[in-house]
Amino acid sequence: MAVFINEQIKASEVVLTGLKGEKLGTLSRAEALAMARSAGADLVCTSLMSSPPPCSLIAKGKGKSAAQKEAASRKAGAGHAGSQSGSGKVKELRFTAHIEEHDYDTKLRQADKHLRSGKPVQLVVKANGAKEAAAAKAVLERLLGDLKEAGLKESGIQTSGKGSQVKVNPR
Repeated sequence: MAVFINEQIKASEVVLTGLKGEKLGTLSRAEALAMARSAGADLVCTSLMSSPPPCSLIAKGKGKSAAQKEAASRKAGAGHAGSQSGSGKVKELRFTAHIEEHDYDTKLRQADKHLRSGKPVQLVVKANGAKEAAAAKAVLERLLGDLKEAGLKESGIQTSGKGSQVKVNPR
């Protein structure tokens, strides 16, 4: 990851962010460098992928390490675009359509624990054929009822030939 500081930035224009994170808009490179000097800061650019490139004013001497951290956090954040509230991976819990009562209770406790710790849960019930599909949906509906205090379903129950599933987000 290349980090460009002050005169290393060759773009004629940059999109500038101020010392406090405020958006300052598109400025010429000369204006941005002048602002950095007058504020006693460094002009730092971490990405040349867009035109004009995004640059930030960062306190003198902090430029390179802060820019690398920002770039790393931006890179890490891109992988979680589909998840809710940036909480990482969704925990998937699998059930069978004809689950034993003690197994149901164990999985229910796991789902409840994940939801109460702020993590979403994907509930999947496997079904073989149309006869078990109704039983699979019934298991999910029972789970949703038992988990209503800890979480909310993201969308309706999705049913396919191999079973049913639903994503539950924490309240």
